[in-house]
Amino acid sequence: MSEVYADRRVRLRDRCAAAGSPAALVSRPANVRYLAGGSPPDSVLLVGPEPESDVLLCPVPPGGEPADGRLDELLRQQVLPAGGGDPAVAAVDLARRAGADALAVEEHHLTVARHRAMGSVAPALRLADLACAVEQLRIVKDEDEIACLRIAAEIADQALGELLESILVGRTERHLALELERRLVDHGADGAAFPTSVGTGPHSGRRGHRPTDRRVEEGDFLTVCLGADYRGYRCEIGRTFVIGTTPADWQIELYELVFAAQRAGRESLAPGAEYRDVDRAARQILDAAGHAEAAVPLTGHGVGLEIDEDPQLSPSAMGKLDACVPVTVEPGVHLPGRGGVRIDDTLVVRQEADGGPELLTITTKELLAL
Repeated sequence: MSEVYADRRVRLRDRCAAAGSPAALVSRPANVRYLAGGSPPDSVLLVGPEPESDVLLCPVPPGGEPADGRLDELLRQQVLPAGGGDPAVAAVDLARRAGADALAVEEHHLTVARHRAMGSVAPALRLADLACAVEQLRIVKDEDEIACLRIAAEIADQALGELLESILVGRTERHLALELERRLVDHGADGAAFPTSVGTGPHSGRRGHRPTDRRVEEGDFLTVCLGADYRGYRCEIGRTFVIGTTPADWQIELYELVFAAQRAGRESLAPGAEYRDVDRAARQILDAAGHAEAAVPLTGHGVGLEIDEDPQLSPSAMGKLDACVPVTVEPGVHLPGRGGVRIDDTLVVRQEADGGPELLTITTKELLAL
């Protein structure tokens, strides 16, 4: 894997050089992990003008915790002395002593105070904005990254499938969410990809609903959204069910509508497709049925080392999909006081010659009565 991380740093180095910066300082943890294989707490990565000048600066020796990743063995590490201060400030000083005249930094991740401290240690060093260069490199995944996402999806499917086989009536949203997160770990996840959402009755279909002590009742819609973190890579799945009885007519109608929107979104995933066109494919079905105000604000987003990363599949998003980009497709409708439906899958954009979009989360989307 060392070659993979080295190649990623080369691509960043080339981009910085083209913009007039011989070096870059990466401080955002997910970006450090992408380029270095791991991100020990509070560490920063200095990418120099030559591969041998790359160095990971850490305030304490890396502890080898699984959650921090597995560091590139060929990457030089520098542990600051006790009380050595901020690794980012130390990295700026290191770049100055190496003769750099400019350093690209992640301004979107730095506080004003930290940026000022970095500037004060090397006043003659020009601090340029690296912007979201690393995030842009992360959008297209290699097959090893996709393999981790595939395993994360399998774990999430397993956890959800086991829950569906248990008795649900009378249990609280909070209890079900905790059980799902335990099952994720039991099946090999490093943890939950994000706080598990369980919504019942009037809470169902709400994006990002935080579980409460409301108990599952007969006739409820039950919406579950969960994801697994496997070796740092995070997937997402969401499903809606009916509890303990034959669905009411309005439930069937609403479910079929959201399912049609989700299918349209999935089928529009292709290299070259506009981000906003994917959103439009799903949204226009909900809008035509009179649910424009009740629909979720975006149809999907990228996943990877973070659960919500670029691209954003929203009405105003600019850009086009590439092959090997994993995204969610997650339209939903929530009717205040009644509940709603959300259906959420993680897929990988593939060329039509390769079979089209690859579905990673395979739990049935049939409207089940549990």
